[in-house]
Amino acid sequence: MDMSPDPVTLWTVIIGLAIGSFALRFVFIGLVGNRPLPPWLLRHLRYTAVAILPALVTPLVIWPAATGGVPDLPRMAAAASTIAIGLLTKNVIAAIFAGAGTLYGLLYLLG
Repeated sequence: MDMSPDPVTLWTVIIGLAIGSFALRFVFIGLVGNRPLPPWLLRHLRYTAVAILPALVTPLVIWPAATGGVPDLPRMAAAASTIAIGLLTKNVIAAIFAGAGTLYGLLYLLG
């Protein structure tokens, strides 16, 4: 069975995404670029980078593709150790290495 989309639909989506991406950037760079942003907006934008990594990682921990979408102990423990080390040390690199070490160590020990 051929799962490729209709070429018209595909190009409509691509062009729509390109226009949307351009419009989103233009609002901040073209319209607001030479004016200072209000303090309330700057306060919220400060947390954008902090929210991106958990948003990308959480589905991989809760519904890992490696286990067919079933949560397992190594990934949950790795997430917990990453959070704990990050909160205790305030060091991102230490948290990443703690999580990676926990994940690979438990995957090795549990098979």
